[in-house]
Amino acid sequence: MPELDHLLENWESVYKKGLLTFWLLLLLDEKPHYAYKMSAAVSLASQGTLIADDNSIYRAVNRLEGIGLVVSEAETSSLGPPRKYYRLTEAGRELLRRFIERNILIFQHPNVAERIRRIMQEGESHEQ
Repeated sequence: MPELDHLLENWESVYKKGLLTFWLLLLLDEKPHYAYKMSAAVSLASQGTLIADDNSIYRAVNRLEGIGLVVSEAETSSLGPPRKYYRLTEAGRELLRRFIERNILIFQHPNVAERIRRIMQEGESHEQ
């Protein structure tokens, strides 16, 4: 089913671009992060389902800072020039909370969860 593999890759590509903001805000809600380390943190937090290069991370956090969802602070570094650490603002935290409420928690709703279970069980029975 190479056609399905291609369709899945295309769908995931679009889906994952939108999820980068979610993973960045989620990480920054936990603690401030240095942008250079954020790509590894996103990969780890998403269990390897989202890989973002440093340029994508920098563009995203700069965009988020520009709209007031994160702020940056320079901290001195013993290894070179000051490092820019990003942290979530209250607006960023509220946006993250609303996104989770509208787009993540829906998967826990009994009707949706049951549909997902059914599809996964049907897939397992077809594999056997």
